Amino acid sequence: MKAETFVNQAAQGDIWIKRIHKLPAGLKPLIPENGKYIVAHSETGHHHVIQAVQGCEVYTDPKDPMTLYLKVIDATEVTMEHLRSFDTHAPINFLKGIFRFRRARERTPEGWRRVED
Repeated sequence: MKAETFVNQAAQGDIWIKRIHKLPAGLKPLIPENGKYIVAHSETGHHHVIQAVQGCEVYTDPKDPMTLYLKVIDATEVTMEHLRSFDTHAPINFLKGIFRFRRARERTPEGWRRVED
């Protein structure tokens, strides 16, 4: 499947991505798992991931578990992929910049929860 290049905003499944001007304060670096940043976990193992490459940093927001941030400093290729061999989402390429990833959420009687993809 051909990758789409990110410009100002995009979506991949239940993740909405927007280019922003600067990182907010108080973020924590995300630790890659097996060479990948897991942007969104899937209960079936079909995660949305970004390869951990030099020049690419991913951060979590301790106050908002539904949001991640990506900073592409000088990496030549940063791509988010959906790890599923069937009915998959197109990969998204990121150029230099800062991006916010928000998980879709829905209101339930118990409160807000993330939408499952």
